[in-house]
Amino acid sequence: MSGAEFVPLSLVPMLIGICVAVACALPGNFLVLRKQALIGDAISHVILPGIVVAFLLTGAVTTWPMLFGAAGAAVVAVVVIEAVVRLGRIEPGAAMGVIFTAMFAAGVLLLEQSDTSSVHLDVEHALYGNLESLIWLDAVGWSSLFDRQALAGLPVELPRMAATLLFVAAFIALFWRPLKISTFDEGFARTVGIRTGPLGFALVIVAAIAAVAAFDAVGSIIVIAMFICPPAAARMMTNRLEHQLLWSAVFAVVSAVAGYTLAAFGPLWLGLSASVSAAGMIATLSGIILALAAMFGPHRRRGAG
Repeated sequence: MSGAEFVPLSLVPMLIGICVAVACALPGNFLVLRKQALIGDAISHVILPGIVVAFLLTGAVTTWPMLFGAAGAAVVAVVVIEAVVRLGRIEPGAAMGVIFTAMFAAGVLLLEQSDTSSVHLDVEHALYGNLESLIWLDAVGWSSLFDRQALAGLPVELPRMAATLLFVAAFIALFWRPLKISTFDEGFARTVGIRTGPLGFALVIVAAIAAVAAFDAVGSIIVIAMFICPPAAARMMTNRLEHQLLWSAVFAVVSAVAGYTLAAFGPLWLGLSASVSAAGMIATLSGIILALAAMFGPHRRRGAG
């Protein structure tokens, strides 16, 4: 494929996929080590009804209403879960599973019953996103990367996800030491003055911001996969947290690039006429990488401590 075809049709979706994958994988490392990996899954379920309600109130799919809607849904979920645990006296994990599933189902019902035909917001979009449609119409080739007029026509999802990735990386760099200590020994972290409660809450908020920013472009499938698969695969490659973050970023990038490429061109290579879902292929490839790491990773037999 020449640059005149690759740059406008594939470069931007691939870069967005990379930013989404890494932005979710980085905080996912701490969630996996803290045995909170399913929080990423929970976040992706909770934000759907909040985003739909925000759209119904504003009539537009824009970042800030979506962010506030998702945050509001998260608050509602926390309050309801706490009420279910206290009134029903059931285990918190069970309450989380019930509430998050119910809220996701409510979001799907809202999507089906609301008029969203004029925008890219429907049940399929919520699951798979619209990564393939985020093409750069103003680009004519590699020279467009240095053309201000062409750069002005970039899909807004790319700068948004790039900014989100920088924010996530900055948070981890800024709180690296307390995050590392509290992740491996929360009791010791408290004795040295680290406020583990607010820090853990901040980590979940950062993960939620990454999920909300990514939701419009890639849907919930990639978000769920990237929070868990690259960090879990990276955990089997090393016992050092610094190296684990690097491994997870590498696995996330490989999943995004190879997954998008296989989704777009794999069926053509096999003689088929239609491509497959990029989101589904990226998530599938991340699962394959996890399976390979589980079978051949040097630390596959060691527990995640």
